[in-house]
Amino acid sequence: MEASSLSSAFNITSNNTVRLSNNKLGGGCSLKVKKKVNVCCQSGKKAIKSSGSSSLITERSSTLMNADQGAALMETSLSFAPNGSTQTEIEVKDLVPYSHGTSTSLVERPADGIGITNFLGGKTFLVTGATGFLGKVLVEKILRTAPDVHKIYILIKAKNKEVAIERVKNEIIEAELFECLRQTYGKSYQAFMLSKIVPVIGNVCEANLGLDEDTTHMLAKEVDIIVNSAANTTFDERYDVALDINTGGPSRLMSFAKQCHRIQLFLQVSTAYVNGRRQGTVMEKPFSAGESIARESLLFGADCIFLPTLNVEDEIKLVIESKQAIDDSVLAQRMKSLGLERANKFGWQDTYVFTKAMGEMMIDSLRGDIPVVIIRPSVIESTYREPFPGWIEGSRMMDPVLLYYGKGQLSGFLADPNGVLDVVPADMVVNAILAAMAKHGEAGKSGSNIYQIASSVVNPLVFKDLATLLYEHFNSSPCFDSKGKPIRVPKMELFRSMEDFSTHLRRDAISRSGLAASPHPGGKMSGKLESICRKSVEQAEYLANLYEPYTFYGGRFDNSNTHLLMGYMSKEERRKFGFDVENIDWKDYISNIHIPGLRRHVMKGRLGRS
Repeated sequence: MEASSLSSAFNITSNNTVRLSNNKLGGGCSLKVKKKVNVCCQSGKKAIKSSGSSSLITERSSTLMNADQGAALMETSLSFAPNGSTQTEIEVKDLVPYSHGTSTSLVERPADGIGITNFLGGKTFLVTGATGFLGKVLVEKILRTAPDVHKIYILIKAKNKEVAIERVKNEIIEAELFECLRQTYGKSYQAFMLSKIVPVIGNVCEANLGLDEDTTHMLAKEVDIIVNSAANTTFDERYDVALDINTGGPSRLMSFAKQCHRIQLFLQVSTAYVNGRRQGTVMEKPFSAGESIARESLLFGADCIFLPTLNVEDEIKLVIESKQAIDDSVLAQRMKSLGLERANKFGWQDTYVFTKAMGEMMIDSLRGDIPVVIIRPSVIESTYREPFPGWIEGSRMMDPVLLYYGKGQLSGFLADPNGVLDVVPADMVVNAILAAMAKHGEAGKSGSNIYQIASSVVNPLVFKDLATLLYEHFNSSPCFDSKGKPIRVPKMELFRSMEDFSTHLRRDAISRSGLAASPHPGGKMSGKLESICRKSVEQAEYLANLYEPYTFYGGRFDNSNTHLLMGYMSKEERRKFGFDVENIDWKDYISNIHIPGLRRHVMKGRLGRS
């Protein structure tokens, strides 16, 4: 892990040595698209809930068990600063007006709401991950709804200022997502954007974010809000790489936040799946250092022979020692295996969510008096309404399976038919971010506030219902093959075991190949057929193994805090910054918004006409 560190004071260098770092302060519009479809910004339809039964679990989890913190790594290790009191579940009185005899479920909505737009006006932001999918949606929404924002500094990796500005132009300013702003400002669009978006050369994987002394002083004087949206989201990433950005990144940012004179809020974009293998209804509770899902499992009667104690410092030490002992030729694969081993040991399903959970722990340990908001979205997919429906960048979690199915390359998948795919549109996540930011930034009260933006409890999308929606969509709006012929897909089958799924894959691959399974002497298939089958099966099995913890996930994400947050919003705020996932019509979203968005923005029309 070159030039990497797990806090502002701890570096894992390329030669695997430990060294200290001296961190001194030194409106609406329309976007016309092909096929005569007019996509309107801020448009919406009446929503109808998804039908069908689900395996929704309603039992609430018991209070978490706090684990003892492990011993310090070494004299130069991270220090976990106490917060002054035992970390407990967020109190309802911190979220709603506290009044004796008043039901907290019936919050009187203030006429002016939270004051989101007013709060954003004049603010200076430092945003990481701004060139990513969610980061772009966030930047666009801020500039469109609060054009009087002072500055949005974005941390960006670049060799020099010119390259950084070029990245901003190519990846943000010229992105189709910003078409509404482009229409609003016309010829002055680029000037407006460059007056608000300021690239800052740096890296969350470097000490002091890789900032030079002058930039550090400038940001420390100006920044009001820090938003960390930078992350490595690869489920089976190398442990050293994921630990560096997902755990170390928040640590370094929090250390930098303490240098900021005007800091009002630190907002971390996490994931609902930091809850690991928790079962049943999963509450919006913060993580404290040392907590482990495996310890909770033992507490509730699971068959464990010991109580594993999670200590972030020990994980850093393990990575250092492992890298010293592993030959470079096998280092990458061993680091991947190590990440999965450690995640599974402590009760998480993969390296991504494990390191994100440890990132939350570090924030809680280091935050001091800085107000913190942690946003935990589930699976983020294309925009629901804003700035226009269906915008997406890259292939998200469920999209490879969806696209393979539409192209006739996959007719089934490994999933619990009665399980739930927890999906939220990107614009709803951003709206929740801004509402929580305004509420807690204005209040200025220290503490950690958790919001799960998820649909599995209030509006579950059941896998068997999704399979039906996909079948109906691709038969009414098929993809086309290279000869221009429509691809007809069969009903998607869902399998509960890898063995059954693999058998299906092999049979399906033979059928689709168009080759007769005429065995050679000795019972072997032709080399061509064997190669086709093997490649197809291995690709699908890889996806199935990767997604299995999610397609059979037993947790359902409670969003009570998120619902209470909506209760604070005025009618106008709910219209402009709404995030009510309960009213999403999944059939409309999947068929008329998400898949057309994939075809336009990801596949660039390569799937044929809709």
